[in-house]
Amino acid sequence: MVGSFSHVASVLVVAWLFGGMLLFSAGFAAFLFKFLPPTEARMLIRNAFPPFYMFVILSSGLVAALTFRSDSFIAAVMAFVALTTVAARQLLMPAINRATDAGLRKRFVYLHGFSVLLTLGHIVLAAMVLVRMVNK
Repeated sequence: MVGSFSHVASVLVVAWLFGGMLLFSAGFAAFLFKFLPPTEARMLIRNAFPPFYMFVILSSGLVAALTFRSDSFIAAVMAFVALTTVAARQLLMPAINRATDAGLRKRFVYLHGFSVLLTLGHIVLAAMVLVRMVNK
């Protein structure tokens, strides 16, 4: 059975979001540190995070909008992902960069660890939403 346009579009966007977050988090950084000197890899990752966060914000926001009428739970989860990513982009990322620039190693480790857990949480939420959507 073929689903509605908004359902099919939502499934595709969540799949794109899940795959994009997983690839960026698990593959991109490891790849950079394998093939670039550490200083260059760090700078490239720093420059890649703003567009990555925009990708997550826009994708999860689009899914929230597409599912608002049909599945309020999915819409709420995706809105949560979007809003917490806005906070990560506007507050957490600059704090991590300031800690790095100031040589505050303990603060960097704490903030970076939090950002990793947040991103892993977003990946898990996207996976849960995707499973829920394909089982509808």
